[in-house]
Amino acid sequence: MTTLESLRADDNALAPHYSRFRVADRLLFSAHSHQAWPDVAEEGLLEGFADAARDVDEKWTAAFAKADELRAGFRGLLSDPHGEYALGANTHDLVIRFLSAIELRSRPRLVTTGGEFHTLRRQLARLEEEGVEVVRVPVEPVPTLAERVAAEVDGNTAAVLVSAVLFETSRLVPGLARLADVCRDSNVELVVDAYHALGVVPFSLHELGLTNAWVVGGGYKYLQLGEGNCFLRLPAHAQELRPVVTGWYAEFGALADRQRPDRVAYAAGGDRFAGATYDPSSHYRGVRVQRFFAEHGLTPEFLRTVSQHQVGLLARCFDDLGLPADVVSRDRETPLGMIGGFLSLRSPSAGDLQNALAEHGVRTDSRGSYLRFGPAPYLSDAQLEAAMAMLGKVVAG
Repeated sequence: MTTLESLRADDNALAPHYSRFRVADRLLFSAHSHQAWPDVAEEGLLEGFADAARDVDEKWTAAFAKADELRAGFRGLLSDPHGEYALGANTHDLVIRFLSAIELRSRPRLVTTGGEFHTLRRQLARLEEEGVEVVRVPVEPVPTLAERVAAEVDGNTAAVLVSAVLFETSRLVPGLARLADVCRDSNVELVVDAYHALGVVPFSLHELGLTNAWVVGGGYKYLQLGEGNCFLRLPAHAQELRPVVTGWYAEFGALADRQRPDRVAYAAGGDRFAGATYDPSSHYRGVRVQRFFAEHGLTPEFLRTVSQHQVGLLARCFDDLGLPADVVSRDRETPLGMIGGFLSLRSPSAGDLQNALAEHGVRTDSRGSYLRFGPAPYLSDAQLEAAMAMLGKVVAG
């Protein structure tokens, strides 16, 4: 079984399983955006091709079985064994279906934060142009963010949309359980974006008090599932909703509603929010990687231990550089336990620093004024130290 000590060593125990991405030879620190795939991901893609070549249009029986297995993996991540999950190519597809199902005509008001990912930022801005009221609560101070969002909920509010971990700063948002209570008592839908939690922060849905919440997430980042593997977790009352944006796959098993010929029929469960024909190869890849995680004991709890060690090491190495705060700095007030899977550094030249690091073989990324260092389990401590040392050289140069 994989141990933290085996991952800290110069010959990281997981690295040989990622030979196609050459993780041992490269300083890949954009893992919060796109982690390397283990070599077995290719096995999944080849299996999908083989099924298609053998069965042609009959491949969907096997493909749907992969989709069910993928859903089961997501249920396990959220400790939600009986939850209903819709699958989508990306979270935008799923959020659009959600928005089309809620009562925006009678309650044209959405509450969110100023720190949401572009999926929501752009779509909500466009809805605002069409007359929907969008309330954006400032992110700072983060410890009171959920409380301040809750204070904006009123009788005209159809939904609240927030992140569990902020994508720019890696800050965890506390108090979501209280926000969920306020939304439930006000008959307001709550959507939690868990993308930056899954794989680095254990996300036990019911322990977090989010039983009645919608949750979106996916595998492009820390879960190493690659593109095309996103989900929308449905609360129980979702079975009462009828999304306007709907694909023909949402008709599968829709026996009850077929008794109403004047009414569009919907399937029960997660398929109620299904789309239409998709590329199933992503599910083959995703399921094989989920199995790889299980085979190597890469549980949410263990991955959190690894992540906290790696982010903490990066922070200490950065502090040791003693760089000018007006050039690049980090948040020293937030405890490590309230940080997600990457170290976020603030700089007016974040993009320039990212480009300079790339020229020296260190791949990071930036969002606005934030330079983000994202480690991964297949990186050794020596690689983390080397990447941060290169930042010192870049700034000095």
